[in-house]
Amino acid sequence: MRKRLSLVLAATVALALSPAVPSAASTAGAPVDLDALFVGAHPDDEAFSLSTLGQWNEDHRVRTGVVTVTRGEGGGNAVGPEEGPALGLLRESEERAAVGKAGVREVFNLDDVDFYYTVSAPLTDQIWGADTLEKVVRVVRQTRPEVILTMDPAPSPGNHGNHQQAARLAVQAFYAAADPKVFPEQITREGLRPFAPARLLLGGGRGTSQIGPSCASTFRPANPAQNVYGVWSGRPSQAQGKTWAAIERDAQRTYASQGWAVFPDMPSDPNQLGCDFFTQVDSRVPFPEPGSAAAAAPTAILDGALTRASGAVPLGTLFGLRTSTFDVRPGTPFTVKVSATAPSREPLGRSSVTLGVPAGWQVSGSGELGGLTAGRTGTATFTVTPTTGTGRARVSATLTTERGRGYTDRQVELSPPVRAGQQLLPQVAQYEKWTSEVGVPQLRGIVTPVLTLPSGGSRQVGVVVTNLSDAARSGTVRVDLPAGFTADRVEAPYSDLAAGASTTVPFTVTNSDPSLKTSNQGGDYAYTISVDGAVASKPALELVPAASVPQASPTVDGVAGDGEYPGPALDISRLWEGTACSSAADCSGTARLAWHDDTLYLLVQVQDDVLGTRLAAADCKRHWRTDAVEVTLDPRGTSENTSTTFKAAVLPVTAGSDVAGSATTGPPCFLRDADNRQGPGEQTAPGMRVASKVASGGYTVEMSIPLELLPGSIDPAHLGLNILVYDSDTQDKTGQTRIGWSTWGGVQGDPYRWGVATLAGYRPPADRPVPDPVIPDTALSSLDSPQSLEQAVRVHVPLAGGPAAKESESGQAVSATTGQEGAKVTLRANAPGKAHLFVRDAQGTAGSRVVTVSRKGVTTVTVPLTRALAAHPAVVAGWEAPGGGTAASQVKVR
Repeated sequence: MRKRLSLVLAATVALALSPAVPSAASTAGAPVDLDALFVGAHPDDEAFSLSTLGQWNEDHRVRTGVVTVTRGEGGGNAVGPEEGPALGLLRESEERAAVGKAGVREVFNLDDVDFYYTVSAPLTDQIWGADTLEKVVRVVRQTRPEVILTMDPAPSPGNHGNHQQAARLAVQAFYAAADPKVFPEQITREGLRPFAPARLLLGGGRGTSQIGPSCASTFRPANPAQNVYGVWSGRPSQAQGKTWAAIERDAQRTYASQGWAVFPDMPSDPNQLGCDFFTQVDSRVPFPEPGSAAAAAPTAILDGALTRASGAVPLGTLFGLRTSTFDVRPGTPFTVKVSATAPSREPLGRSSVTLGVPAGWQVSGSGELGGLTAGRTGTATFTVTPTTGTGRARVSATLTTERGRGYTDRQVELSPPVRAGQQLLPQVAQYEKWTSEVGVPQLRGIVTPVLTLPSGGSRQVGVVVTNLSDAARSGTVRVDLPAGFTADRVEAPYSDLAAGASTTVPFTVTNSDPSLKTSNQGGDYAYTISVDGAVASKPALELVPAASVPQASPTVDGVAGDGEYPGPALDISRLWEGTACSSAADCSGTARLAWHDDTLYLLVQVQDDVLGTRLAAADCKRHWRTDAVEVTLDPRGTSENTSTTFKAAVLPVTAGSDVAGSATTGPPCFLRDADNRQGPGEQTAPGMRVASKVASGGYTVEMSIPLELLPGSIDPAHLGLNILVYDSDTQDKTGQTRIGWSTWGGVQGDPYRWGVATLAGYRPPADRPVPDPVIPDTALSSLDSPQSLEQAVRVHVPLAGGPAAKESESGQAVSATTGQEGAKVTLRANAPGKAHLFVRDAQGTAGSRVVTVSRKGVTTVTVPLTRALAAHPAVVAGWEAPGGGTAASQVKVR
């Protein structure tokens, strides 16, 4: 363990013994030096890694911080009426309390907006903006963590787009923070230094493992060239006397606003507990060799960066391997460069490198590095020629020195001369492009290529052929489809494809057996693409349900009148998230549709033996907290994300009260959520009508939707449609089950996986506009978070990943006293600015005020108090400089 960690421990002890609030303090000073940093999108994103972070902190004094890009203002609230910035303040408080159970004290909120649930990283990037990466890089350069942990950057099915984007920011920051040419003003103007974190890992691991103490050693990655590490959650905490899994669960329950307070206990038998898994993306230092005892130890992720395994080279040793290309081919040599750098104050002595490659591959080159004195770098260059094989392979290097050994590796992909694969979905194509631009090809190919196909319908499927060889190629592409699917042709040629070029060969694929199961009940229907007689890839087709909507003219009264809905009922009882229905009576449903003129009609009948919380009509939002029906419409069935769709939810019943205040049953309410325009139905969907009938054992919801409300004219042959039911059997504003028509995890945000409806005879207007989406843009500012201000003072890191205010434009609180009218605060300003003042004590905030300071010098202001002050009163002040940048300060109240 590094010496500075013992200094951190000593400082922590000193802080615990000192008064709760210093007489005066500010953000000026050296920033906190972290060991590890987790980068997530929302409060609670780190919640399933806290077992690991807690173990590291208790056993090795690892100081971890958490970057949270948003405060989760777009989420629900199961504990109160707060929303928007007020909810953000609540969720920040929950997060600080939760991570504190794992010994994590620092939470860096970046103040980006949590707009709504989406599975789109491109939309997230558009809303957050380019400056978010700058903020993450600034925090990394300020806090200098050796290990960066983050989430899954890939558009894996159901993966939140905010999670994807947060992970991509973390990956980019790993490289950008070390490069002085990236955001150079942070170095030239702000005085920061480039910093190169040692190791970068994603949370989770694709593969299989046993549970219990052997979960790390028995993990088998789906990609055998990938390095996945596990930290067993069944180890007991010596300080807290229970397993880290149980401590993590206690922390998760702290997120009560998200309905997590009802999470069940973890198994008491440690043998029934598994691992937290992490997948390594890159490393600048040596790390445990796969299959070794060190690779299965709880310190595997720390080794080489923060801890030193037995027999390993000293901490501070850099060791890396780079290949001249990621895509390699049999018979074609490529170059491997391996470099080792001795610690700045410690020699490694005589050193050499041995290269490891798959059996049969040829290697030439010397691995001698010579004598590595302190700070010296040695480099070895090898030529490697693959012979056989396909798919991912590992090229490794072992460092042997007089001071110990080290290991590193790198993935390559062995490809045939010509590659062929199914055309990618837009989000997946954008992700693959990102991996290339950032230089992390080891992260490509994570998502299995899929395309959706309506039940009984047809679509064009493009096979993308890429020539990886050095000469033009011609050949044949073949598709072998599963039973129930046919194509207009089995084989098709490609000709004169230039070296490095790609072409798309189209096939028209039809679902010839409409009886095949759709949605997640049918799963992926895998098939094979071959090129020039060799299997090239194994993508999949996903069936979504289809419906023909008849013409009729129903009355919206919550009753299925004779002849009002002449078409067949749609089954909306398929589970897509949550706990399975215990019976049809518990939760199931059917839906019927019709259209007339320019209006779509729906009648949804739900069996539900226990109704959830009856929300007040004024609280008609966040419909997933109780019983609700959601209808989603994609006008042309081509949307990449829901910002170009229409999504409306209906709560069948609300809470009312009579003149005496007694609870009564209120009427239904409706709203739009996570679409082109969100908010109360009366405002965002004028002309839409809803009715409901609630009876013992269930309810009926009927609605009419003017098609002019949709963002653009519909394609009557390919209207994207889904009908989803949210079921709650509790009174705590939490849902347990989600069922629907076209069902996949995260489908509410995935338009391409919605079903397909046809409206025969409907003629859409030619000039219906497509309005720009309305996206929520209000987030809590860290200047208005006393907890963020207190942290900024304590760790000397400016707010929200932004720069510090220039000294010439800064201001701070210098003294505070109590009086009859409140707390009198004296401010000293070097320029005009704005002060955000909070009077705090052991019970929380007792008063606050935002003051505009119009002149340089000393100003005294009074902050009104809402109650008498308790122990340890203090004023914490945030300063907003006119030229940008912030400062924070804190003084005792005397």
